Amino acid sequence: QAAAAGGRAALRACGVHNVCRLLSRRAHGFYARDAGVAHRKNLGLLRKIMCQESTKFKNVWTTHSASPIAYERGRIYMDNYQCCITSIAQQPRLIYQKSKCAKSEKIEDALLLECPLGELLPSPSDYKASLIVLTVQNWLLRLSADSGEVLEKVYLAGSCCKFFRYLSWDTPQEVMIVKSAQNKLPAAARQAGVHQTVLFYLAVFQVLPLSFIGMLEINKKIFGNSVTDVAVSNGILIVMYSMGLVRLYNFKAILEQFMEQPFDLGQEFNWNGQVGIVGKYPFGLPCNIKITDTPPLLFEASSLENAFQIGGYPWHYIITPNKKKHKGVFHICSLKDNALAKNGIQDMKCCSLEPDWIYFHPDMSGRIIHVGPNLIKVLKLKEVKNHADQMEIAEDFTIVANRENCVNNSVTVTASGRVVKKRFTLLDDDPEQETFKIVDYEDELDLLSTVAVTQIGADGRAHLDFHCNEHGILLKSIPLKESWDVTYSHEVYFDKDLVLHIEQKPNRRFSCYVYQMVCARDDD
Repeated sequence: QAAAAGGRAALRACGVHNVCRLLSRRAHGFYARDAGVAHRKNLGLLRKIMCQESTKFKNVWTTHSASPIAYERGRIYMDNYQCCITSIAQQPRLIYQKSKCAKSEKIEDALLLECPLGELLPSPSDYKASLIVLTVQNWLLRLSADSGEVLEKVYLAGSCCKFFRYLSWDTPQEVMIVKSAQNKLPAAARQAGVHQTVLFYLAVFQVLPLSFIGMLEINKKIFGNSVTDVAVSNGILIVMYSMGLVRLYNFKAILEQFMEQPFDLGQEFNWNGQVGIVGKYPFGLPCNIKITDTPPLLFEASSLENAFQIGGYPWHYIITPNKKKHKGVFHICSLKDNALAKNGIQDMKCCSLEPDWIYFHPDMSGRIIHVGPNLIKVLKLKEVKNHADQMEIAEDFTIVANRENCVNNSVTVTASGRVVKKRFTLLDDDPEQETFKIVDYEDELDLLSTVAVTQIGADGRAHLDFHCNEHGILLKSIPLKESWDVTYSHEVYFDKDLVLHIEQKPNRRFSCYVYQMVCARDDD
């Protein structure tokens, strides 16, 4: 009551009588004693400095490797996570280098784990960033992000499963899913008439402190014979089928309904005739969640290649009609009643080798980003005039590739006056034309970043552009110094004052280029 009275007094003192206005003013940093105000101001200053014409991005470090290179929150990982380099310093420097691990200790997947705010944790090490890694021998390890030291280790695979391969978040930084590879019988076993009904295993963990929630199997007898993949996200179990069908189930309800017995890590157990310790070798984890009946279906949709996304406000989903001729056509429909939104069919009619792609904007604005070879559309959902229960898709803004010097005439006239007709036209993503390859969002600076590439002969040139996330206005363009081959795989990370480009060449050759922000002096 005292806190509520204080809040009302603050509202009266600042002359604000509307909660929405109060929250808006807080977001813009009107109240100096409000948590996060200084941080928001600093990020606002950083954005202004970064977008100044005099500010440059300098290539300060380049390295090459025969193994994959990964980037996580200011740290560059090499040599299968045995080597860690900080990218925050003026020049990247080594944090730790561990001895080369055996093939049996190879890391299959990793997630960065960061300390939650305002929570009491059992160990001092829990308050520092750590790395959760999954090894080829089914060990789940929590490593110190500063030293690589093993803080915790859990053995996953008991008698039920031998091939855990993937890590993902159900709820980011709270609930983690460890997924097995799909169980497939050898050809000899299939010919002998052996039947395999379990397709996947999912182990569920709460993190910080690391605790075991349960393990379940995805079985053909429950979910059907044509299951090709499963995923868990935001409390939803997503099951995908070979014919393009996607089904959604309440994952939390499944855990509660079918949990046979809860177990804690380190607990002694007697399970199905086996005696051991939970999470210790050789017993691993018990499969203590047995789905005995098909769970209630929340939603299902049919989409080409199982492409299915949910977002927006009110909730909508994006699918592609489940026929090959519709590839590149996207339908935006209401999750409530499956009604197609007005202007809800989005089709760029691209003639390109690589398809366009679409997704809900990660800034939680409910907008949609549709990326084609030479055009980026940012779309928004809004109510149809005089029809409050119907939504329409409207264009918020567009970003267009710079193709001013591109000439693609199908008919030309020679000096002698002879008319020559071309037998072909250029593709929309022809390498000699500027083409969008990457679109990303920097949440702390509220900037939309794009990578556009033009390749002439063997030499490709790319530039990273920063756009105002609200209106799409171009604020800054950064040329990347290294050549960009469009046939290679590329990743570009924009993290506050850092730009990092990871390139994968043929024969498993990897390169990493680091750019740092430099504020040039007037005499430079």
